[in-house]
Amino acid sequence: MPDKELINYKDIVSKIKPELDKVVSFLEGETAKIRTGRASPSLVEDVVADCFGQKFPLKQLAAISTPEPKQILIQPWDKSYIEGIVQALEKTGIGANPIVDKDIIRITLPPLTEEYRKNLTRQLSEKKEQARQIIRHWRDRAWDEIQEKFKEGKIREDDKFKGKDELQELVDEYNEKIDDTVERKRKEIET
Repeated sequence: MPDKELINYKDIVSKIKPELDKVVSFLEGETAKIRTGRASPSLVEDVVADCFGQKFPLKQLAAISTPEPKQILIQPWDKSYIEGIVQALEKTGIGANPIVDKDIIRITLPPLTEEYRKNLTRQLSEKKEQARQIIRHWRDRAWDEIQEKFKEGKIREDDKFKGKDELQELVDEYNEKIDDTVERKRKEIET
């Protein structure tokens, strides 16, 4: 009877890295949308506006800039977009009303209240926990695959445990990235 072909557990572990990178990138994008004391185009660029019966993200309809720390300036490519953009911005809940000044829309962010800061911090904690759950999901999938290959005789027992340890090291590394992302945003919210 021929020997079964052995599989390197490192291949299984490394296979989930791109998925873990996506989790961290997604979290970074989501935290960028959380309003802090400073204005940022990311607060409004993905807001969907209705123009001519179609829906478009704001970044496809206008130039978005932050000329001042508390102000967002939106310059629509076409005047006819202004009404749809303003309606969409009023529904966002960023805590500021858009003001139309000729062909430009200005949003001046008011200072954050203590209650609003607490709410943002809570949202941040929820996003952190969601990211950690997805990381755990990928860890569990890889561990299940390692155990399955061990049962099939394709991974040696000592490699199974090495795989488990490396998997945990990888998860710890990505959890630290998540913590760093959330902590940076928490500091922005508090200042």
